[in-house]
Amino acid sequence: MAYTQFVLVCAGTACDSCHSRAMYERLVEGVRAHGLADRVQVVRTGCFGFCAQGPVVKVLPDESFYVKVQPTDADEIVAEHLVKGRPVRRLLYSGPAPAAAVTDIPFYQKQLRIVLRNCGLIDPENVHEYIARDGYAALARVLTEMTPEDVIEELRRSGLRGRGGAGYPTWKKWSFTKAVEADTKYIICNADEGDPGAYMDRSTLEGDPHSILEAMAIAGYAVGAHQGYIYVRAEYPLAIHRLDIAIRQARELGLLGRDILGRGFDFDIEIRLGAGAFVCGEETALIASIEGKRGMPVPRPPYPAVRGLWGRPTVINNVETLANVPVIILKGGDWFASIGTETSKGTKVFALTGKVNNSGLIEVPMGITLREIIFDIGGGIKGGKRFKAVQTGGPSGGLIPEQFLDTPIDYESLAKLGSIMGSGGMIVMDEDDCIVDVNKFYLEFTVDESCGKCAPCRIGGRTMYNLLTKIAEGRGTVADIEQIQTVATAMQKASLCGLGQTAPNPVLSGLRYFGDEYRVHIKERRCPAGRCRALVTYTILPDKCIGCTLCARRCPVNCISGERRKPHIIDLTRCIKCGECFQVCKFGAVQRS
Repeated sequence: MAYTQFVLVCAGTACDSCHSRAMYERLVEGVRAHGLADRVQVVRTGCFGFCAQGPVVKVLPDESFYVKVQPTDADEIVAEHLVKGRPVRRLLYSGPAPAAAVTDIPFYQKQLRIVLRNCGLIDPENVHEYIARDGYAALARVLTEMTPEDVIEELRRSGLRGRGGAGYPTWKKWSFTKAVEADTKYIICNADEGDPGAYMDRSTLEGDPHSILEAMAIAGYAVGAHQGYIYVRAEYPLAIHRLDIAIRQARELGLLGRDILGRGFDFDIEIRLGAGAFVCGEETALIASIEGKRGMPVPRPPYPAVRGLWGRPTVINNVETLANVPVIILKGGDWFASIGTETSKGTKVFALTGKVNNSGLIEVPMGITLREIIFDIGGGIKGGKRFKAVQTGGPSGGLIPEQFLDTPIDYESLAKLGSIMGSGGMIVMDEDDCIVDVNKFYLEFTVDESCGKCAPCRIGGRTMYNLLTKIAEGRGTVADIEQIQTVATAMQKASLCGLGQTAPNPVLSGLRYFGDEYRVHIKERRCPAGRCRALVTYTILPDKCIGCTLCARRCPVNCISGERRKPHIIDLTRCIKCGECFQVCKFGAVQRS
């Protein structure tokens, strides 16, 4: 059937939670009702990335980009746009400047989509749409034109480094496994994405699952493996569902299983579900989990590339790393190496979240600056607030202050600032965020997620958290800062795995760049941002209070009194400092100090 128009509906997890499925069904129903089914195709795609504007709908070929679309809008899109050819202007994206095409939207202008090349463009549950965009062409080339050595050499030329956090050269990892003589080897896709605010791997699996299957098969051919496992957390039901469909489709077409494409190469893939343990993002803990053991790391060496799953050589790459592989094979390692910086090649996917106007999933060339990401792509800070810091690398990353906004994004530059690339979480903070509170939040997360196997992490993390709590409650001393630094150094040097080794990063960078804020908490017993509840006091300014009683009605402990149309008073002995009165007051009468 020759369609002339396509309606692409974002069906990622975020948009699905905002009723995009119901909207899709209304669009399909409307197309049928108007007799357009022979020329208009409605497609559920993966994530478009522009999550702040979701649910998103794009109409091709005119590239009308509809944002914040609800099911009730579907009938109007069909009747006006698809029937009469008149885009529904009230739903079109309207940013700082008119956008004739999606590429004109500031959010997309500085992006380069390699990993996300198919997300938002194809139906992830239809293998033929993936094939139509050169899907499995790289696997075909590998099996018909290249030796395993050729594949690894192409990766070497590309400069691709692991996108899971450490940035280890992918070709080296593959070559180590290839060099080991063994009758059984394995390929593992690490999809155990656990950073708070991170959803890069989830969106890739939801929007383009076949790219991961193809890459794993290529890896299997390169190193001599015939079995692969995708370790994905059970909290990703949509990703798991689409992976299941993709694996079944690939097997039916002879793209997985025995004698792939008739070339005598066998390779199959199975899914293994994780229980949501952050520590299982570490390679050896992940392997233990797949083997049915408790997810706890073991000392290295030997590394998994030499002795991994069930004691056999195992290649472990994360989702983003693998998603680059088919493109590198088709376009060449030199092409990929032409993107990025001298030491960090290609692109990087980030989940841009926090106090930024355009939150979402982005893919940018290595070497782009933090300022370009936050202010050009991200559209600046919400509410016109002042930028304070950005954290890269999730709970293992560091806080980067305003003076380093022009730092290029690459592995080495971020390391110099005390942060890491990580898997791609990027959380923006504004003037209302307290660094002590932020550090305490991330350390609480890593303490909870620690497997407890080694003392430096188990004891050190809890000790640091207790010291931060003490400071946040106004009981801290200058000596506490020295103790935090001592414990942090011990954790970095002696912890068994990356969780414990990097857990101090947010705290150390917070002390490095925002030491004055710590000292105010300690010496003045005050939280400048008003976030640390024990150090905050709420009072009502009599000259501004009009006695509307809204604060009194919202107070959960009834500690606000006063007559209607007369100034109210907060009983500080009963106040629990929840801040509800501050949030609801429309007249600026409640003061936080």
